[in-house]
Amino acid sequence: MLKIQNITYSVEGRTLIEEASVTIPTGHKVGIVGRNGAGKTTLFRIIKGELVLETGAIEIPKRARIGGVAQEVPGNEVSLLDTVLAEDKERASLMAEAETATDPHRIADIQTRLADIDAWSAEGRASSILKGLGFTEEEIKMPCSAFSGGWRMRVALAGVLFSQPDFLLLDEPTNYLDLEGALWLETYLAKYPHTVLLISHDRALLNRAVGAILHLESKKLTLYSGGYDDFARTRSAQRAVQAAAAKKQELQRAHLQSFVDRFKAKASKAKQAQSRVKMLEKMETITAPEDAARVVFSFPEPEELSPPIINMEGASVGYDGKAILQRLNLRIDQDDRIALLGRNGEGKSTLSKLLSNRLDPMGGQITRHNKLRIGFFAQHQVDELHLNETPLQHLQSALPDFHPPKLRAKLAGFGLGADQADTEVGRLSGGQKARLSLLLATLDAPHLLILDEPTNHLDIESREALVEALTAYTGAVVLVSHDMHLLSLVADRLWLVKDGRVAPYEEDLDAYRKLLLQGDEKPKVEKKDKPAPKAKKASRDEILALRAEVRKCEERVGKLTDMSKKLQVKLANPELYEDKEAAVVWQKKYGEVTEAMDRAEALWMDALEKLEQAGG
Repeated sequence: MLKIQNITYSVEGRTLIEEASVTIPTGHKVGIVGRNGAGKTTLFRIIKGELVLETGAIEIPKRARIGGVAQEVPGNEVSLLDTVLAEDKERASLMAEAETATDPHRIADIQTRLADIDAWSAEGRASSILKGLGFTEEEIKMPCSAFSGGWRMRVALAGVLFSQPDFLLLDEPTNYLDLEGALWLETYLAKYPHTVLLISHDRALLNRAVGAILHLESKKLTLYSGGYDDFARTRSAQRAVQAAAAKKQELQRAHLQSFVDRFKAKASKAKQAQSRVKMLEKMETITAPEDAARVVFSFPEPEELSPPIINMEGASVGYDGKAILQRLNLRIDQDDRIALLGRNGEGKSTLSKLLSNRLDPMGGQITRHNKLRIGFFAQHQVDELHLNETPLQHLQSALPDFHPPKLRAKLAGFGLGADQADTEVGRLSGGQKARLSLLLATLDAPHLLILDEPTNHLDIESREALVEALTAYTGAVVLVSHDMHLLSLVADRLWLVKDGRVAPYEEDLDAYRKLLLQGDEKPKVEKKDKPAPKAKKASRDEILALRAEVRKCEERVGKLTDMSKKLQVKLANPELYEDKEAAVVWQKKYGEVTEAMDRAEALWMDALEKLEQAGG
C-alpha cells in the first residue's frame, strides 16, 4: 500500500502540491493526469525519495522496490539482452556469486534462491519483453551502441519491466513507442502483478491498462475509479454541479447584500440587516471551477487541387539499391485521411519519405500535382529546433517578409502565447516544442500533411485540439501514430504496410488491434459438429467497449455521409463536365466513397447487433 499523507512541496516559491493525501492499495494500476506543469513528474520524484518534502509523509512497505525508467541507457558494447538482464540486481548478483562460491551450503542457498526467483527463465522473459517493444531476435543480441537514443529508451523501459519492482512508476512510456509497441505495453501493464503508477496522455492506454485515475489539480490529489473516460464523465458532472452551486451562492450573496445595503441605516430593520451581515460572514465561498485555457491548432487552408494529388503506378522505393517497398499502386486525393499501419521495420517511415519527396523512387511511376505543397512533421524535427532561439526568431527566419505582429498571431494560432514567443526553445516544454514544429511544417498551407507521431509530448487537451484541427483541415492527411484515439477519430482510410507491399486494410482499427495482440494468428474455428459454447453474460466493461465501438462506427458513417454530400454537389455542377477527364475522376471518387459507406454501415450494423446481444 502507498500512503501519501498531507504532503506539501514547492519549487522556487511556487507551491505545486499542498496538504495532499491519497491511499493507493497494493496491486492497483493508477493513471496520473493533470495539466502540464501541475507537478505530476515532481510527485514521482517525491515518491522515489529524490525530493525532500516541506510537510507530510510518504508511507511505503519496508523493502518494497520502486522502479522507473532510467533517463538514458549507455551506448556501450553490452548486448540489449544482457543490459535488460542486469536490471534484476538480485539475479545478477547471485549469478556472479554462483561462479565463484566454494562453500557447498552457500552454493545450495544460491541455487535455491535462483529457483525461487525463476532465474532460469529470465532470458526468455527478457527476450519476450524486448520483442514486444519492437526489437527482432537478431537485434536483442546486438550492442546498445548500435541504436539511437529513442531505441535505447525502449531498452531502458524493457529493463524496468523485466525487474518487476513492487511499485512501477512510468512517465509517458509510449513517447518512444510505435502503435504495436504501445498496444503490447497496454496488455503487459494490465497483467502486471504489482502496483503501477502511470503518467500518460494516451487515452486508450489510460482506458485499458489502469483501473483508477489520480487527478492532480489545484495542488490536491483526488482518486477516481475506472479508466480515463469514466474519470472524464465523473469530472464533468462534478464541475457542472460545482458551477451551479457557485452561481446559486452568488445570487444568494447578492440578495443578502442588497437587503443589508437597503436597510442598515433604518432602526426598525437594523437587527435583520446585522443578522444578514453575519450570514454573509459565515458563508463558505463556493468557487466556480476554473475553465482550462482553450487549446488550439489553426492550420492554414490550402486551395483545392484537382484529384489525384499523388498517384503511384508500380512504384518501388528503398535504400542503397535494395527495395523496401515494391509494386506500389496508390492514390491520394486532397480529402483523404489515411493512417499507416504496420509493424516496426516494415516501411512506414520509408513510405512517408517517398510521399513527401524525401526519397526518390527506384522504379515505377509517381505523378504529383504540379502545384502540390507537402508539409512533413516527424519527432526528430522537434530535436532539430535551435535551442538558443525563440519561436519568434524561428518564424522570422522562415518568413523574413512578415512583420512581428503577424508572426505572433501565427504562434498564438498554435497555442504559443506572448510569453512562449519570446522564450528560448531550450526552456520550452516538450509539448510547446512540438507545437512550434507543427507550425513550421504547415506555414505554406500544404495540400498534404504527413505526420509521424505528432502527439508525443502533447497533453490530452492538446491532442483533442489536434483532432479538431485535422478534422477541419481541407488538405489530405497521412498519419503514423501510436495514439489509437487520434487515429480512430481522424483516419477514414487505413493502409497496411507489410511484406514489402502497401494495401488498403478493409477492417477497422479495433480489428487491427486484435490482430496484433494475437500475433497475426487467425482465430481458431470450431468444428461444425462441436456444440457452440453458451454465451456468457457481458460484463459492464465489455458493454462499455461495445458502446464505444458503436459511437466510433456512427462517427465514421457521419464523416462519409458529409463527404458524399459534398461530392454530390460537385457532380451536380454542369461546369464540371466541360472537362471530361476531370468529371471521370470525380465520379470515380464518388464511387469509392459510396463503397466505403457500404462497408462503414455494415460495421455499424454489426456493432449495434453485438451490443444488443450483450444486453447493452
